[in-house]
Amino acid sequence: MFDGRLRTVLGLAAVLLATLTACGLDSPDPVSGLKDDLRHIPRKTVPATRPHMVKECTTDSVRVSHSSSTGSGSHRRTRRWYTTERRQNCHKVQHGTEAYRREIRPERWCVRLDDVDGDHDRDNVWYRVDRRDYSRVQFARYHTSVKFVPASQKTYC
Repeated sequence: MFDGRLRTVLGLAAVLLATLTACGLDSPDPVSGLKDDLRHIPRKTVPATRPHMVKECTTDSVRVSHSSSTGSGSHRRTRRWYTTERRQNCHKVQHGTEAYRREIRPERWCVRLDDVDGDHDRDNVWYRVDRRDYSRVQFARYHTSVKFVPASQKTYC
């Protein structure tokens, strides 16, 4: 019995390890190069409206039947009685609309590199980076060697 459990646990551990390894393969590789330019694209929003949903409850009275039995065989006796119970039914209903700001472009931070990964022919390649890497590269001098992990595998910005 213990041997079967051990096999099950080891099998689950192997599946979990394979899943985690496969998920880790999607992350982009670090890139290095010479700092060329920076670009900050601010978040863009527009006013919009959406339904304003409100929780509304109604209470109902329901007649419920109860019964209990005593004895057995031909001496069995069943007693029945009724009670009234109150039940509450809640659901969301629309009450007008509400205004909000809809995001049509997320905020992005971009870095342009020359001599990407030591290749002198790969110049002016844009990479999307997170805010932390952008701030670190921002204060580096022009054509200083920098290294970071791009926010996505696509080289666009």
